[in-house]
Amino acid sequence: MKKIIIIGSLIVSLLACSVPSEITKVSLALDWYPNSNHAGIYLAQDKGYFEDNNLEVDIYTPSDPSAILQSVGSGSDQFGISYQPDLLLARSEGVPVIAVTSIVKTPLNSIMTLGSSGISEPSALKGKKIGYPGIPLNVGLLQTILEGQGLTINDVELVDVGFDLVPALLSKRVDAVIGAYWSHESILIELEGESVNILKFQDWGIPEYHELVLVTSEDYLKNNKKIVEDFVKAFKTGIEASIDLNDEAMDSLVKASPEVNVELEDRGIKLLTPLWKDSLSTNSMDSWNKFADWMKERDLIDKELDISKSFEIID
Repeated sequence: MKKIIIIGSLIVSLLACSVPSEITKVSLALDWYPNSNHAGIYLAQDKGYFEDNNLEVDIYTPSDPSAILQSVGSGSDQFGISYQPDLLLARSEGVPVIAVTSIVKTPLNSIMTLGSSGISEPSALKGKKIGYPGIPLNVGLLQTILEGQGLTINDVELVDVGFDLVPALLSKRVDAVIGAYWSHESILIELEGESVNILKFQDWGIPEYHELVLVTSEDYLKNNKKIVEDFVKAFKTGIEASIDLNDEAMDSLVKASPEVNVELEDRGIKLLTPLWKDSLSTNSMDSWNKFADWMKERDLIDKELDISKSFEIID
């Protein structure tokens, strides 16, 4: 009788172990079309890191990437890729989104000029045409940089070129552009046979900020903490793996989006790799507070906004 009980218990245990865990379906809205910034995400998908955490992830680029924070805040998407400045702007407007990990914790946005222009520092922008993508934040950034050189925004001519930053610069329609990533647009310019000057924000008076962050909604985090933790674990594992497996990560990116410019993204991933390593090593709130103070000084966000609620570190 004792043997029957033991055998029966073993069968029950084996049956319990064989029952698959429930799979949770979630969506991840990308901030832009698939590129080297997203290679680690696709590597995580290919290597089964999400699946290992009982997650089925729909990775996609929305028709309007600028609306990601609204779709995440409303619960239409569970996760999204966004930017610290945009997240703070959204929270200031009452959108309940929160960052749960950093992807790149230093600005990629920059001012760029052609090497042949002779413009290698902000003081040389006086009297020049500067193209920008019509985003007010870029105007505030430029204004601060110019003020550090004893200039004002009235000392330059702003030209809204939309997202055609590189064509506007290459055609010399403008003398400089702001809003261009030094890990992407600078490579595009070089691939056209031109040299490029990159003026990184942090070198010219702009506080460090997290360029790319993973976001979810306050409600989703509150009600699905374990799912968020599992997602962040798989997400970060993919990025960590791509640091040492650039080629595999690129293969995953190309597999997911065959139309990508392989030479461009291959060079981009090599620029991003040390940034991923640095970003994953620490998620300090210090730069969040300093950049938020800058945004408050510029009246870009509510001066009473509680910055500590904008980022919950998930390890």
